[in-house]
Amino acid sequence: MSSQNPERKRIYQVWPAKNKFYCGGRLVFGPDASSLLLTTCMIGGPAITFCIRMAYLISHRHPFFHSLTLIGAILLTFMAFTFLFLTSSRDPGIIPRNKEVPEAEIPHVITQSTEWVTNKLGNVKLPRTKDVMVNGFTVKVKFCDTCQLYRPPRAFHCSICNNCVQRFDHHCPWVGQCIALRNYPFFVCFLSCSTLLCIYVFVFSWVSMLKVHGEFYAVLADDLILGVLGLYCFVSVWFVGGLTVFHFYLICTNQTTCENFRYHYDKKENPYRKGILENFKELFFARIPPPLTNFRDWAPEEEDDVEVGSIASELGRAFGPKDTKMSSGKSDSEAIER
Repeated sequence: MSSQNPERKRIYQVWPAKNKFYCGGRLVFGPDASSLLLTTCMIGGPAITFCIRMAYLISHRHPFFHSLTLIGAILLTFMAFTFLFLTSSRDPGIIPRNKEVPEAEIPHVITQSTEWVTNKLGNVKLPRTKDVMVNGFTVKVKFCDTCQLYRPPRAFHCSICNNCVQRFDHHCPWVGQCIALRNYPFFVCFLSCSTLLCIYVFVFSWVSMLKVHGEFYAVLADDLILGVLGLYCFVSVWFVGGLTVFHFYLICTNQTTCENFRYHYDKKENPYRKGILENFKELFFARIPPPLTNFRDWAPEEEDDVEVGSIASELGRAFGPKDTKMSSGKSDSEAIER
């Protein structure tokens, strides 16, 4: 520890973006993490009410229910909250930013870009985009003025968190976090569990009313609690279930939400598609890469700021030498802009 700076700080304490850190930088949330309270109430309130009602009916030997009904509800609720926590409290794939453009990024060849940017020192000009080869396709990657780097393919700068994020899908206000490379599998599992929980509560709520015959209001009045829960879940499942189906479609086609809305890969060749089985295998069975930034590391002693090396090394880590390489010639007709 430096004698000139006895109160040395860790990286998460001086991180220039808008993230919120807890437990000494072990938990990484987005700036709108408070929305988790609303999401927790919308899931936990009905689920806990349903479990209490089921426990009451089972204790009174209701003919339609068994203790397994209660266990199933508890299990789905627990899984939904677990995946919600893993999604919202995890580094989604934040890319370390540079204080200035590393020398390795300064081009030594003439590019065809007609738009140039000047780095913060004002003495180096860089093309706004450059070409990278991905699976035989030329992909254009953009320079980020905030992070002072060329974003890797599929990365995007989140204006809410103020970070460049690997394989950015979208920023979800319901979990208060970017959905990207390192938490997307947990997000899909969270959506799936929430959808199953809605269907589960809806089905068993209305099963309890099968014994009542008559008008709708008479059926509802027989067990008001389960009736309201059934209506709530019926409405909710259209939203949560729709999102689940949409994201399974994205998985099948190996797209992100951002790519689906911006690049329309359903109308042109997708350089990332590997086939449905390989796409699912890549998402759910491949090892989640380690974070690019250890927020618990000590910040540089000489200044309370975060300075990292060239992002070129991170490109190599993310895609490997066989998949990513620079192209200084003309971009082909299938060039895709990031």
